[in-house]
Amino acid sequence: MTHAEAVHRAGADGAVVVYWRPGCPFCARLRRGLGTRRHEVLWVNIWADEDAAAFVRSVNDGNETVPTVVIGGSEVWTNPDPRRVRDALPAVR
Repeated sequence: MTHAEAVHRAGADGAVVVYWRPGCPFCARLRRGLGTRRHEVLWVNIWADEDAAAFVRSVNDGNETVPTVVIGGSEVWTNPDPRRVRDALPAVR
């Protein structure tokens, strides 16, 4: 998933986007904390997409702080509690 694809999907259907990088223990904690619902989130690797890294820096005072989570295309959370992200996901039908 690229930054451009994630932005499009978030704008179209309110998807939750997580910007992450390999080896990040906080990202792994979030992934584990989401449990089976982790597949409902769009994961964007900032080391594989310079636009994604630039976005993360733009919302984190120039730092590549991950996980950075975007809810519904507009609300940005940095290193949130996994429960908070889980609660932001649409109800399972």
